[in-house]
Amino acid sequence: MKKTVTILLASLLTVVVGCASYEPLVSMRGADVAAADKAPETSAYAGKRPGTQSVIARTFSTQPPLIPHAVDNFDEVTLTENQCLDCHGPANYVKKTSPKLGDSHYKTATQVVDPSRHNCTSCHVPQVDAPALVENRFVGNIKQ
Repeated sequence: MKKTVTILLASLLTVVVGCASYEPLVSMRGADVAAADKAPETSAYAGKRPGTQSVIARTFSTQPPLIPHAVDNFDEVTLTENQCLDCHGPANYVKKTSPKLGDSHYKTATQVVDPSRHNCTSCHVPQVDAPALVENRFVGNIKQ
């Protein structure tokens, strides 16, 4: 009986102390968890016209190259139409002085773009000058 009363009192004390030190949950973005999400601010792409920016350095060896120019004026990329190939495809990359589409993006023998790799922006992303949402101490493995 004495043990049961001790456990009951300890439990009651834990509940009272827990309630006394209650703080509402706050998300990492600083808003109340139950508050409606605000629309994010629109950020402009870091680069404007293709060919006017330098290549963005990669931070690890298998990272897909980043797009150093805006892509908002490009048409939608489909299996039959891809404006990225106008500059980065095998026919024009030398003339346009742009990086060549990687060999891994072609079917082996035919030198035709692999249909599974037609959507460029699923891996290659344009950059915006936006502050980090949370602290980031990531250090890449490529010497710059």
